[in-house]
Amino acid sequence: MTASKAKTLSSLFKTAVRNATKESSSLPSGDKPLKQFVSSLDTSSSPSPSPSPSSASFRIRSPQPTKKPANDGSLHSWLLQPASTSENSIGGFTDELHSILCTGHPESSKDIEEMMDNGSSLGRVLNIPWLSNVSNNNISLRRKELSRERKQKWVFKKTQSGRFNRLIKMCGDKLGTKATIEVFDKLGRDTGLKEYNALIAVCLEKARTSNDEDDALEHMSEAFKTLKKMRERGFQVEEGTYGPFLMYFIDMGMVEEFFFFCGPIKEGNPSSVTRLGYYEMLLWIGVNNEEKIQELCNCIVAADEEDDFKLKENYLLALCESGRKDIMQLLEVIDITRISSVNVVANIFESLGRLSFDSFAEKFLWTLKNNDYKMADISRLIFSYVSAIPNLAVEDLFLKFKSLHMKFEITPSSASYEKLITYCCDLHKVHFALDIVHQMCEEGLSLSIEMLHSILHASEENYEYNLVRRIYSLIGCHNVKPTSETFRSMINLSVKMKDFNGAYAMLDDLKKLNISPTSTIYNTILAGYFRESNISGAMMVLKQMESEDVKPDSHTYSYLIANCNCEEDITKYCEAMKAAGIQVTKHIFMALINAYTACGQIEKAKQVVLDKGIPVNSLNEIKGALASALACSGMMPDALNIYKEIKQNGGTLEPKPVISLIEHFTSEGDVNILLQLLEELHDPDYWFDGCCRAVVHCVTKKHLRLALDLLKQLKDEFHKDDLALDVVFDEVFSVIAERQPNDLQIGLALLQAMKDELGLTPSRKSLDFLLASCVNAKDLQSSLLIWREYQAAGLRCNILTFLRMYQALLASGDPKSAKTLLTKIPTEDPHVRCIIKACQMTYVQSTSSKMKKQKVQKKNKT
Repeated sequence: MTASKAKTLSSLFKTAVRNATKESSSLPSGDKPLKQFVSSLDTSSSPSPSPSPSSASFRIRSPQPTKKPANDGSLHSWLLQPASTSENSIGGFTDELHSILCTGHPESSKDIEEMMDNGSSLGRVLNIPWLSNVSNNNISLRRKELSRERKQKWVFKKTQSGRFNRLIKMCGDKLGTKATIEVFDKLGRDTGLKEYNALIAVCLEKARTSNDEDDALEHMSEAFKTLKKMRERGFQVEEGTYGPFLMYFIDMGMVEEFFFFCGPIKEGNPSSVTRLGYYEMLLWIGVNNEEKIQELCNCIVAADEEDDFKLKENYLLALCESGRKDIMQLLEVIDITRISSVNVVANIFESLGRLSFDSFAEKFLWTLKNNDYKMADISRLIFSYVSAIPNLAVEDLFLKFKSLHMKFEITPSSASYEKLITYCCDLHKVHFALDIVHQMCEEGLSLSIEMLHSILHASEENYEYNLVRRIYSLIGCHNVKPTSETFRSMINLSVKMKDFNGAYAMLDDLKKLNISPTSTIYNTILAGYFRESNISGAMMVLKQMESEDVKPDSHTYSYLIANCNCEEDITKYCEAMKAAGIQVTKHIFMALINAYTACGQIEKAKQVVLDKGIPVNSLNEIKGALASALACSGMMPDALNIYKEIKQNGGTLEPKPVISLIEHFTSEGDVNILLQLLEELHDPDYWFDGCCRAVVHCVTKKHLRLALDLLKQLKDEFHKDDLALDVVFDEVFSVIAERQPNDLQIGLALLQAMKDELGLTPSRKSLDFLLASCVNAKDLQSSLLIWREYQAAGLRCNILTFLRMYQALLASGDPKSAKTLLTKIPTEDPHVRCIIKACQMTYVQSTSSKMKKQKVQKKNKT
């Protein structure tokens, strides 16, 4: 939900709660949860005064929040209304929220008892198809499959908290928060603080992203209901709980609601007072209230009590995270040694780097060093500072990192080195990351195996497979102890660069270290041989697995099945897999689809998705594989029907099948479907790939207007990446050059639109392709036009450009101009002379022979 729409949210709170009190007696049992919630908050207890923004404040000298008109309909002004003004007054709401947020362990409400006693709603939840239809075998199958996937590929930046939050989000999206809690209770899992906080985060995120005010209000009511249940079960409201609520109010610009919510938090959890200062500063920054920001800074400059210092620390942290230069006023008076957490100090140093406050950085570093701050922590702070300096190349960053350590006579710690290595990998500077590793090892510091894995991962992501040799050498030279996963990654890189001998050498070293090779490692080599269509090499891998007593797994059989050339081989491997007791996974189902399609057994491929053993949560992915296989086989209408079926059932396609559908999209298809497919791609890399393919399709089918619209989107998305845009246009013009001569005109039209509408300059490669199109079309005027475009783009004509233009002049029947141009072409290179000779034989001699034939024919007629 946008901030502008948040302006009406307060009035919606007011209207919904007032109406709920009046209608609660007549509401049917299945009415909206919002009405049930707000009516439950209307208690018969006498209302207590609502905390005003000033009483909810937590500053040393609290400024009043900006006043709003009394009739603005905001939640706060409504809550401040006296209880006696109307029978619909909801003064009890204040007491309710107050009791939720303040300390104490309220007794369980009737809602909780009814939730636990009433099994009907829970039964409905557990009977929904996506959960109830999963058999024990399929659950076991899924667990094994996920375990294999985790072992197969090193997963980066994944934590237990992240995985759990994704689980909560999925359950909250499908079931709702109340039903999710019921399911957890029924499964014997206590709903703890982590679960409640995750559910609240789901509700707030839905409210934040909703474009409908009523929908956003309903999600907010769910968040408050979850908070109420949490307090009824005795949980303290800590920052992990109240923080998301406050950030929501900040993002929506809801100032009065923010202070109303802070009042009970302050009273119920006094220790949170200083931390609330962090959120208050963010609030004023968010609403651009410079007067309040300055007032906060001014009122704490002279304060020196311990609580005041903690408040000052939180104000400073908020200013640092916001990237504001207002921090200078506080930096002058802050005692850096008194800051409670090294993480907060690191944030301050990052801000110093972003703002290029070198003098403050060095001043604080001297202060910390002279006060016996830990050397490892100072090393971390130096990294935090230099890594935030804008427009600093990695090489210069490293020199700055080293020079500051030398200046303060500090040895870089292993942790700061590893942060620097990660920073380089994130910027695709893997070569430099390895240089840092070598220096780190030379200084006698240890390198964690996890850091080595991150470098291997970055090498794969950046297609720098050859770096595996340096990494392999580094392991041997510095006595780093590799694991089975280390060898799998290195073997994978060797295979991808087609160095199978190197891969087998690593496999031998693996055995020397008494590390047993796994099926995953052999699968890596097996997949490499199949990519090269080397069937004999793949069979050799199977024999080696047998000799080493390594059992094939489901991935092994998926590779074997996917590369079958006949139905008999498919049956053979399926029977072998069944005899080995290996359960069918989604990879096997997708391999069967691809194998049957390759063998021409389209109907059998379609039958695969009807198998009852397919896990429900994998069905769309397997259907996507079928759609992709059909598209590759030229059966685009059938592929699109599967896509439409998935969409009608509320599902989505994986990115790879979407890319396949776009690539094989036919001229008979509706172009709007092409745009719908493009909307399915949310990952920037996949979207770029899909959009490029869509542009090529539009150009080849002469949908120039649509192609330009897509190119404008690409320009908007990648306006800082000129190279990416050049690649797109180069690809489009290369396709035009390969097609029929009459496609030259659309190429010229695209060139003109590229300059006029997009404001872009064509690359040399794009003009080369267009000149090649002129050769194919034998179009002299267009050739001369493109020749002038080189000059307009500021591109000096190189020898290849001269040769291509020479060819164009000969092909279009202008030998005189061609002869003149030939005098400007250096002919020292034998390859150049060979090309010139080939052009003359192709165009000059063929023209002479045609003229002779015409003369003979004319003579015979006379």
